[in-house]
Amino acid sequence: MPKRRTLRIGTRGSQLALWQANWIKGRLEAKYPDLDVSLVKIKTTGDKILDVPLAKVGGKGLFVKEIEEALLSRRVDLAVHSMKDVPTELPEALHLPVICEREDPRDALLSRGPSFAELPQGGKIGTSSLRRQAQLLHRRPDLTMVNLRGNLDTRINKLQSEGLDAVILAAAGIRRMGWESKITELLDTGISLPAIGQGAIGIECRVHDPQVNEWIAFLRHPDTFDTVAAERAFLTKLEGGCQVPIAGFAVIQEAEIHLRGLVGSVDGKELIRDDIRGPRTEAKALGIELGARVLAAGGKRILDEVYRAQQLPPPEV
Repeated sequence: MPKRRTLRIGTRGSQLALWQANWIKGRLEAKYPDLDVSLVKIKTTGDKILDVPLAKVGGKGLFVKEIEEALLSRRVDLAVHSMKDVPTELPEALHLPVICEREDPRDALLSRGPSFAELPQGGKIGTSSLRRQAQLLHRRPDLTMVNLRGNLDTRINKLQSEGLDAVILAAAGIRRMGWESKITELLDTGISLPAIGQGAIGIECRVHDPQVNEWIAFLRHPDTFDTVAAERAFLTKLEGGCQVPIAGFAVIQEAEIHLRGLVGSVDGKELIRDDIRGPRTEAKALGIELGARVLAAGGKRILDEVYRAQQLPPPEV
């Protein structure tokens, strides 16, 4: 009998992260019946610091750094991430050869019944995202934003426990957990442009690990890979992370990519929006060009103000 092969997946320990890692595990075991896949739960900095808004924590890779360290030390063979958590710069020995087919990329509103437009004047909205805050306050400056941290179920429960009028979460995670019935409204991307990579699962592994790279290759979804590449290039040009109000979302239309990008002030009073179209083969170049345009149109000034207000060190340009 041939010797069974093993593969260790590094993952955060939240319900959603484990769902995503188990989904990859199932796909791999179905494809390779002689492969034993196990999960290794790793606690990240972002999981440990729950009493401080993400925007105040600072640093990049809050939800991936410790998992990358496990990859580099060969304690795990691959890592499964939510792409919106992954910094645009990876350690030299690691790469992201696979991005799986994207779930619904939109933001979801969970309320006691009212839609976003029907929320009461001065309503309290729970979110951990300055990106969402900037866009929602731009539409509804009367709303009060309440910082929301914790796992997905914890944040949903705070709708009741903290007397909030609504919480805003990524639709993809809610759908993956089978909680779609809790969604009151899926917000149009014209109201809330998604985070970079929102709804997409990425697989990170060592560059020089040909066996693992070969095993996971079938999970790569070309359209999602190219659109997320454009979004991440936009973010790279803006030198931003998940703690600043930056949004970017791309779609494939025939052989073209259409990328929309946004930078907003935290109070929602100012949004810089732009978009770009071009061949999908130029995904990264399109993202960089759009980032340069948004910076020149006032995005740099807004981001500098955000870094000062949040007492974060400005990015090195």
